Amino acid sequence: MPSTVIRSFDYDPGRQKLWIRFVSGKLYVYEAVPEYIYDGLSTARSQGEYFNLAIRDRYAFQEVIAA
Repeated sequence: MPSTVIRSFDYDPGRQKLWIRFVSGKLYVYEAVPEYIYDGLSTARSQGEYFNLAIRDRYAFQEVIAA
């Protein structure tokens, strides 16, 4: 089911970094995210709900600003 909050996301398992682009267009990278969290986001019925429950306020993050 398409998310009304999250446009897309990508994960680097070697560095445990999760990039999430929101429908607002903003891109954030979340640090030290275990692969099982990414897997949960990938298979969640509601990605926005999963993000709020399992990722938001649980991992260090920063906004990625395009140069």
